Amino acid sequence: MELRYANHCVFKIRYHMVFCMKYRKKILLDTEIVSFLKTICFEIGERYCFEFDAIGTDGDHIHLFVGAEPKYSPSRVMQIIKSITARQIFKKYPEIKKQLWGGELWSDGGYIGTVGDGTTSDVIKSYIKNQGNQEEKEAYQQMKIIDF
Repeated sequence: MELRYANHCVFKIRYHMVFCMKYRKKILLDTEIVSFLKTICFEIGERYCFEFDAIGTDGDHIHLFVGAEPKYSPSRVMQIIKSITARQIFKKYPEIKKQLWGGELWSDGGYIGTVGDGTTSDVIKSYIKNQGNQEEKEAYQQMKIIDF
């Protein structure tokens, strides 16, 4: 992880985020939707100066490895990602909204962990890529990784 520069500061901040689909629906098994999600994240990164390093999914939740400027709190980073991805996915795939009774794509809350010098980015990327063992991945089609 290298130093990043913003207005009046230098920083090295990375987050490991996990959030679940509402009702744990396996909507993210569709590769077209996952590809679109990657595109949305790229656009979010351009707009908000977020740096997405990896996305992992097993269909009903996603892992994100993302960097952001210190002007954004971790919860704000998650809120931005969740709200924009939900809005854009519902816009392009309106049939998904019918599967989710409450009209929300993501469950409330999620997990956010900071990645510092003790927990290196390689450890987090490896963790995301190796969710479960190989037999479980094949049996349950667990954790597809999309690199940026």
